[in-house]
Amino acid sequence: MRRPAAAGAGGRLLLPLLPRGALLLLGVCNALSLEIKVSPKVRAFVGEQVLLKCSFRSSSPITESLLVDWTYRPLSGGQMETIFHYQSVPHPTAAGKFKDRISWVGNVASGDASIAIQSPELSDNGTFICSVKNPPDVYHNIPQTLLVVTERGLAFQLTSAALLSILVFLPSALVVILLLVRMGRKFRAMKEKGKCGYKKSSIEVSDEPEHTDTAGCCGGRIKEWCLNCVDTDEEDPY
Repeated sequence: MRRPAAAGAGGRLLLPLLPRGALLLLGVCNALSLEIKVSPKVRAFVGEQVLLKCSFRSSSPITESLLVDWTYRPLSGGQMETIFHYQSVPHPTAAGKFKDRISWVGNVASGDASIAIQSPELSDNGTFICSVKNPPDVYHNIPQTLLVVTERGLAFQLTSAALLSILVFLPSALVVILLLVRMGRKFRAMKEKGKCGYKKSSIEVSDEPEHTDTAGCCGGRIKEWCLNCVDTDEEDPY
C-alpha cells in the first residue's frame, strides 16, 4: 500500500516541473532569432585586398554588449584561432600570420560585421567563421567562408571553349586572307595590262605569270606601229 502512495507523491513532484521545461524550451527558441549570413566561397589574388562579408539580423536592439568574433582554420587543418574581435571598437589580432593585415569595414548598426584582409597570401587559404552575439540573442547558425587565394595570371585565360573556337576559325581566316592576297595580285596584273591597251580573257590572265613587264609590252607596241608605217610607205606608187 505504501508503493502507490510513493508513486503518487513522485507524480505530484513532476507536475510542477513540466511548465518549467516548456518555458526553457520556449526561451531557447527565442534565443535562436539571431541569424548570420556569409559568402560560402571567396576568391582572392595574392597581394590584393579581399573582403570577407558577414551580415547578421537580431531580434534585440543593438547595444554596446554586441560581440563579433572572426576565427580561422588553415586549409591543411588544425585548431581554430581568433583573428579579430569587436566590442564597441575593433580589436584585430596582435599576433600570428594575420597581424596588422586585418581591418574592420563593418557597421553593426546596419547589421554588417565584415572585415578585409590586406595582402593575402597562398598560405591564407582556409575556413573563416563569423560569430555575432547580441545579448540576449547569443545562439545562431555557424556559417563558414572558404577563402581561395591564387596567383593572378594573364588577363586573358584560355578556356576550353575559347581554345576550340581558335582552332576552328584560325584556319578559315588564313584561307580567306590568302584568297584576298591572290585576288589582289591578279587585279594589279590586269590593271597593268590594261594600261597598254591589251585585253585578255580571264582564262588567259590566269595562265599568265602574275608579274608582267609593262615597259616591254609598251615597247613591243611601239615597234609594231613603226613597222606598219614603213610598210605603208613602200607600197605607195611613185
